Amino acid sequence: MPKRVDHEERRAQIAEALIRVAGRRGLHAVAMRDVAAEAGVSLRLVQYYFETKGRLLFYCLRHLTDGFTARAGARPAASGPHPGPRAAVQALLLASLPTDEESRTFHLLYSSYAILSVTDETLAAQPFVDDPDAAENTVTGLVERAQAEGSADPGVDARIEAISLLAMAAAMGTGILVGQRSAESAVAMLHHHLDRIFTTT
Repeated sequence: MPKRVDHEERRAQIAEALIRVAGRRGLHAVAMRDVAAEAGVSLRLVQYYFETKGRLLFYCLRHLTDGFTARAGARPAASGPHPGPRAAVQALLLASLPTDEESRTFHLLYSSYAILSVTDETLAAQPFVDDPDAAENTVTGLVERAQAEGSADPGVDARIEAISLLAMAAAMGTGILVGQRSAESAVAMLHHHLDRIFTTT
């Protein structure tokens, strides 16, 4: 009896192959043939599942962001069964810094997607992210929760602090990628600003 194919698993396998190749060569340089070779499947199979490179790129973007969300969500849990607002904010920010191979690849490819979405017609026709303000709203809500609980400075503007923290993490992540700063200095800078906002861990 022929083995039943899990189509979503096969799509994920192909997406992971694209991530590996793009992590080495850059997203702009990846062809569907390269992805097929990396995945150990035929070009015809890649085309069967995705038809065009644009569809493959868009699926891979969702796969990439789902992986990031899972990693960011797992970090606060590592600090205990009931992580506070600061732990949750810190986890989200640190997950976005390229401090290991997996997060380096995420930052590199996510930045590449952002640039390609400006010039590539296929990506431009799709929303780059489903909810562009999701992270900002999440961090804002966590700061507001900490203020209500008495564990954050009541005088800060939660929305402005959320925007500033996320922009800082993104800029420092790029700085790490290009060798401008070390991961350690970026982490220390984030802790400095978190200490300014939150009064307790």
